[in-house]
Amino acid sequence: MEIRIGIANTARELSFESAESADSVKKSVTAAIEGGTAAVSFTDVKGNSYIVPTAGIAFIEVGTEESRRVGFVL
Repeated sequence: MEIRIGIANTARELSFESAESADSVKKSVTAAIEGGTAAVSFTDVKGNSYIVPTAGIAFIEVGTEESRRVGFVL
């Protein structure tokens, strides 16, 4: 699923594909913000790690977990 993170005072957003479920991403971000944790970390499908400071998060968009359809739809 695709995750997009908007960071305050930055014109670009961070976008990557993750193997985590939407619920686990939402829970980890919510727990980090409510718990006062300084940063939250993510890992993409290629194994790259991203550490985002919670104070700088403007928004997080979590995509759906649907698989993409291939071919023509009639």
